[in-house]
Amino acid sequence: MVGDPPLFRITRRLSREVAGLSFSEPVTHVYNPLRYASKTHFEYLSRYGRGRREIILLGMNPGPWGMAQTGVPFGEVESVREWMRIEGLVRRPRAEHSKRPVEGFACRRSEVSGRRLWGWARDRFTSPERFFARFFVANYCPLIFLEASGRNRTPDKLPSDERKRLFGACDRALLDMIKEMRPQYLLGIGKFAEKRLRSVVTEEGVDVLVSSIPHPSPASPLANRGWAQLADRAFADLGISIRQ
Repeated sequence: MVGDPPLFRITRRLSREVAGLSFSEPVTHVYNPLRYASKTHFEYLSRYGRGRREIILLGMNPGPWGMAQTGVPFGEVESVREWMRIEGLVRRPRAEHSKRPVEGFACRRSEVSGRRLWGWARDRFTSPERFFARFFVANYCPLIFLEASGRNRTPDKLPSDERKRLFGACDRALLDMIKEMRPQYLLGIGKFAEKRLRSVVTEEGVDVLVSSIPHPSPASPLANRGWAQLADRAFADLGISIRQ
């Protein structure tokens, strides 16, 4: 459509490419929120994904209580609805795991990582407009992989042949996003995302600073002792001012 941000085109292509992939056990269910939560994901891109950015923050892939529910990266329901002012129809995946239902904005579970990330952004920048004037937040892989038990399986744990096909599509989308937004800094939220960023920019010869900030996951003992302060320190160490 005329007037759509370039990220719409990049996202649609990525969604089509990963939809054509297959994954073996122990993965039994694969969710693609770019499809069933496309309305709210594209609302996120339309509001906050236009133009250049100083800093891109890149996560690994969606969480079952975050982007799986809202279509927004690290999309803890309250943060997306109340702070970003995004809410809308979220359909259900074609094959839904009984232990990981998609309830959209009716979901009462709170994704800790998203609550920490967007809470940090709110506390430091007050409004989403001020935050997104400098930052953009994305996920490297748009898919969620679930095992029979309901356990989340991260993309780095997939078999090598499956990783190769998946990472090929994700690398192309990531490179196109970098070319469109032309950031000064590419920061992985955690080491996996940093590794993928380094791989893409090295192969393509993109001149940009690549590093990472700690992941806000509750699985990290350090993050549980004060992730916001860890993030502040990481930005300071990189020479990035977050004062407004």
